Amino acid sequence: MNGYQLTFYTEQNRRHGNQTVCDWLLHEVRKLGIRGATVLSASEGIGHAGAHHAAHMLSIADQPIQIILALTEDEAERILTTVRAEKVHVFYTRFPIEFGVIGEEQPTKQSKHFSLFGRSAH
Repeated sequence: MNGYQLTFYTEQNRRHGNQTVCDWLLHEVRKLGIRGATVLSASEGIGHAGAHHAAHMLSIADQPIQIILALTEDEAERILTTVRAEKVHVFYTRFPIEFGVIGEEQPTKQSKHFSLFGRSAH
C-alpha cells in the first residue's frame, strides 16, 4: 500500500491544553480510527527554532520525542487537519512510503498489568 510516514517532533514537557502534545496526538490518532503509532524518545536534539533540547539526569522534561505514523493519504490529511484546527504548534515531516504486513498474523497475547496489590488489572 502506498501512503506516508508522518513524524511529529516535540518535547516531553510540551503541552496542548491539559495533556502533553504526545498524549494529545495519540488520543487524536485513536479517535480518528488510525492504527499504529510509535513514540521514540531521544537523548538530545536541536529544535526547529535552534534551541538545544536534552534529557538530563535530574529531569526528562526537555527530552525530544518523535511520534511516527504510517498512514494512507486520507489518514495523513485527517490528522494534519485536526492538528491545524487545534492550532497545535508542532514540527512534522511527511515522506511518501510503501507499507504493508508480511507473514501470518500472530496470536494476540493478553497484556499483563500488575498493581501494587499483586493482582492482574485489565
